[in-house]
Amino acid sequence: MIVPMKKVFLVVQEKGLKDTLKNLRKLGLLHLEQLEGSSEKLDSLKSDLAQIQTAYSLLSEQKAAKGTKSVSEVESLEMDKAVEVANTVVNLSERKKTCFAQIAADTVELERYSSWGEVVPADFEYLKEKGISLSLYEIPADKYASIDQNTRTLVVNKDKSQIRFLLLGETAERPIGLPPEAYQISLPSISTKELASRIESNKKEIVSIDEKLLSDRCYVSALKKTLDLYEKEIEFENVYSGMGKDVALSDSEIPLSALAWVTGYIPTSDLPALQSEAKAQNWALMADDPAEDDENVPTKLKNNKLVGLIYPVSDFLGTVPGYHEYDISNWFLLFFTIFFAMIFGDGGYGFLLTAVAVLGIVSAVAKKKSPAPVMKLLLLIGVTTIVWGTLTCTWFGLRPEQLPVWLKDLSLPAISNVSSAKDGVVPGYSFGLTYELWVKENLQIFCFSLALVQLSIAHLKGIARYHKSVRCLGELGSMLMLWGMYYVVLSMVVDGARFPLSADGAMIVPGINVPLPTLCIGLIGFGFFLSFVFSNYSGSVVKSILESCKNIVSVLLGVVNVFSDIVSYIRLWAVALAGSAISDTVNTMAGPMLGKLIFFLGILLLVFGHGLNMILNVLSVIVHGVRLNTLEFSTHLGMSWSGFKYKPFSEK
Repeated sequence: MIVPMKKVFLVVQEKGLKDTLKNLRKLGLLHLEQLEGSSEKLDSLKSDLAQIQTAYSLLSEQKAAKGTKSVSEVESLEMDKAVEVANTVVNLSERKKTCFAQIAADTVELERYSSWGEVVPADFEYLKEKGISLSLYEIPADKYASIDQNTRTLVVNKDKSQIRFLLLGETAERPIGLPPEAYQISLPSISTKELASRIESNKKEIVSIDEKLLSDRCYVSALKKTLDLYEKEIEFENVYSGMGKDVALSDSEIPLSALAWVTGYIPTSDLPALQSEAKAQNWALMADDPAEDDENVPTKLKNNKLVGLIYPVSDFLGTVPGYHEYDISNWFLLFFTIFFAMIFGDGGYGFLLTAVAVLGIVSAVAKKKSPAPVMKLLLLIGVTTIVWGTLTCTWFGLRPEQLPVWLKDLSLPAISNVSSAKDGVVPGYSFGLTYELWVKENLQIFCFSLALVQLSIAHLKGIARYHKSVRCLGELGSMLMLWGMYYVVLSMVVDGARFPLSADGAMIVPGINVPLPTLCIGLIGFGFFLSFVFSNYSGSVVKSILESCKNIVSVLLGVVNVFSDIVSYIRLWAVALAGSAISDTVNTMAGPMLGKLIFFLGILLLVFGHGLNMILNVLSVIVHGVRLNTLEFSTHLGMSWSGFKYKPFSEK
């Protein structure tokens, strides 16, 4: 359930405001509305936090070389000392980057003059002062002979393609007699010998920096703890500087006292504790129910331990219902568990998941710790997968003839691989339905039946929510459309012979003597009418109809969306079928190897292939199993997952 909240307005004297906020934080019950504080201290704290985060990241990435002695961890640091350490680490890292950049630039420069030998710019400057100008040039070997004879050159060296020479002159200007193919080489900033020396010096400095950073890894844990302290300090300073402030005036316009105020939200059950503290501290306090259009109300969920097993999934997804929306944790857990089992679809995989969960739980209990919630969830979905694998007789992708009789006897014939492997046709169907097709269609029907149940629950919740308004008829209409469209899906997707849309040969509904297809089409038509008239009701039926008319395209597409939402559930069967095909392929490839000397390769292939398949199944659950809950189901509920977690202003 979503815990009821109260909106709180708190007014206090600005004098001693910091002590007031400390008391409020110690109480740890009030979720404050977002504040945008501004102060020099806040800016300084944010700057220090960024520096510590950078240093923590840099030190975490440092890896000790083999044989390096481990350094004992520093457990905690004062905030000032943490900033000092962070600045040192960041400065060292920046210096290391500078050294690498300098090495790269100097290496390129050195390679540029590798064909010239040692080049000393100071010597060229000395000769220039004496009236002799020397310039470095390169020219294609076949163009050197075209240099004017009056142009004085001195060949330094040559190869097959280039000739390098010195141009002698009284000035540095390019002479007219020099061909355009001649390319002047600029002098380096320092001598090539000094470039090589600087490269070596920077390399040594990098080694020294790495050693220093490695020794500073002892501060990783302490910096992590300091990050938490800074985040709390920033939160406190942000509230302190962002609170509304004003001055109360007396009749004589003389200031009485400066006031500060803040708005927040608190669980209704915790309000008495805040009221008691307000009375003790002389705070002015007013509490009221949040307005229907209040978008700032945080969401706090409260469920039993079983339903709480779904929290690791919702936390991973970051999905939080809005305060005025539904808490569907119980339904999410129920259907997620079923979807997971169907997508994995293999009792052997379920057994492995269950074994991992049991080991994790036993290990935690042995250490006298509470088992992680994810392990409890893994145990639940592992057992459910075993159940589904048992019903369908699916074990590590093995074919029915490879399984023991007792396992085959435990399966449910209508959806079992044992039935699928039978020859002949299923008795009772005049159109000759084979066993393989029968099992396939039954699995598809089960998927669509899940859609019918889950989406019907969504509209039943809507009917319950609007039971005091005729708007509930709009939800009823949507549900009737869903029921009618269910039969249409069975006819168009599963089997038109088993579920005919024509009245001829179709089942007659007992009691009303109407063919089933006719009844379903009637449900769609009547449901559309109710939805069109009442879905937008807010006090006036006429306005509701006009609103539907304005959005007539969306209303008509809504009927199509019902069809597509039901069909969307076939992904459960399709993804499971793909996983089963992968398992069978792996077994087929590895089978011939198991009876030979290379049996170990077969075992490796089985482990790798089935392991990869399990990873793909996990991804499929995230993409498909979660989607059906957070999109199709939530859309019919009218949920947008627009909420955010209740996070009180506290010391923790």
